[in-house]
Formats: sequence, C-alpha cells, structure tokens
Amino acid sequence: MAGAKSVSVLLLCMVLSAAMFNVEALTCGTVATDLLQCLGYLKNGGSVSAACCKGVEALNNAAKTTQDRRDACTCLKTTAAQLGGVNANYAAALPGLCRVNIPYKISTSTNCASIK
Repeated sequence: MAGAKSVSVLLLCMVLSAAMFNVEALTCGTVATDLLQCLGYLKNGGSVSAACCKGVEALNNAAKTTQDRRDACTCLKTTAAQLGGVNANYAAALPGLCRVNIPYKISTSTNCASIK
C-alpha cells in the first residue's frame, strides 16, 4: 500500500509540475498521466486495459515533434527507474498490444537522443 501511495504522489508531483513548463511542449507530467493506467500491466503483466491503451494512443498522438518523442522517451526511462519493478519486456510489448505504432523500441537501452 505504501508503494502505491508513493507512486501516486510521484505522478501527482509530475502532473502539477507540468504547469511550470511551456504548454505547447510534451511534459513528463503528460507522459505519466497518459500511462498511469498501464502501471499494473508494466509491473505484473497480464491483460492490458482499454484505459491503458487509450493512454498509449494519447501519448503517441501528443508526441508530434522529434523533441516531443525524445522527451517522452527520456521521461519513460526516468520514471521507470524511479518507480522500480517495471518489467522491460512488458514495456516493450505495450505498443504492439495496444496496436499503436511507436517509431522506436521501448527499452532502457534506447538512446533517446537518436530518435527522429
């Protein structure tokens, strides 16, 4: 239970801090909010909820520019490391399960700066 509270507080902080950034830019708060419903799957596997896939689709649609995609990649890597327990194989499979084409591999080894 304490872990869930910590995750909620972390995500809330990211969402609230998003207001400090340029609204036009894709923020880490946006990324976290879009993928919040995926957290159970990313840690435990199983089935992917419709809400999770809607978040994946929303994130993909929001990442319109190269910089947006790089920022989203960096945020995903940072947040996964902070949360701990995110299964890399589940994360890599998520776009395909949601039928969303992500133009780069979801992995901790992805070089976010090389994303076009």
